[in-house]
Amino acid sequence: MKWEGNRESDNVEDRRGETSNTGGRGRFGGGRIGIGSVVIALVVSYLFGINPMTVLSLMSGGSAPDSETQQQAPAQRASATDRTTRFVSVVLADTEDVWGNIFRANGKEYLRPTLTVFTGATATACGRGDTASGPFYCPGDQKVYIDLAFFQTMRERFQVSSEFAQAYVIAHEIGHHVQHLSGISDKIERQRHAASEKQGNALSVKLELQADCFAGVWAFHANQARSILESGDIEGALKAATAIGDDTLQRQARGSVVPDSFTHGSSEQRVRWFKRGIESGKLNECNTFAASQL
Repeated sequence: MKWEGNRESDNVEDRRGETSNTGGRGRFGGGRIGIGSVVIALVVSYLFGINPMTVLSLMSGGSAPDSETQQQAPAQRASATDRTTRFVSVVLADTEDVWGNIFRANGKEYLRPTLTVFTGATATACGRGDTASGPFYCPGDQKVYIDLAFFQTMRERFQVSSEFAQAYVIAHEIGHHVQHLSGISDKIERQRHAASEKQGNALSVKLELQADCFAGVWAFHANQARSILESGDIEGALKAATAIGDDTLQRQARGSVVPDSFTHGSSEQRVRWFKRGIESGKLNECNTFAASQL
């Protein structure tokens, strides 16, 4: 991915090295929307002996056993280099440019979100944010939160090393910000509260797949404007989308797949909707809620 020398965003907040004084459990069920919760569940299980289904349950809005909610990964220094920090700043700036143009073309103003880099844990308007929940967007403060060690997890656990795949992760979370500004996420959250667990999960899947499509829309326009894509970039992003599909992660975590419990979509679905966005560059192609087939 070609990014060096491009504009860096001023909306990056660096909390690395700070100690979080937040108490209690974070809000995983609808309060914030993240791409990495299921991914990190496997890593937490591997490193700290915590049942991965505990984190999966939290991500889906359920409760974890009290004995396990007291176990938290110790705060760690971010593994990011200066290059990684500059990279996320450039990607954020690129999303600002793309979505700013799209919103203006539709007679609206794009309010730029903040990207907060942290290590271990940090306070958010959606509750406690920690490394184990992966990158996520909090609509309460309109911030994207990421421990940059997540990129190392992508490389080591899932063999996804493409920088464009990392950009896809950020663009997905920015997609949730676009949904928030457009009123989509608030509408779906109200519907989820009135729905059954199965229906709520289905709505969450549609919301996540739309964010994948929005990430593709960003990539389409960014490449048109700045020629950011290099050979193998799209394949790297598709590999990342495949690795974090609910079916793939559930199969790795417990050896079986329960589609009714999906909250982000299958690997095939995530690939399909990202490709739909990057091939069309059109927002109206991302209406997962009206699609006859996901």
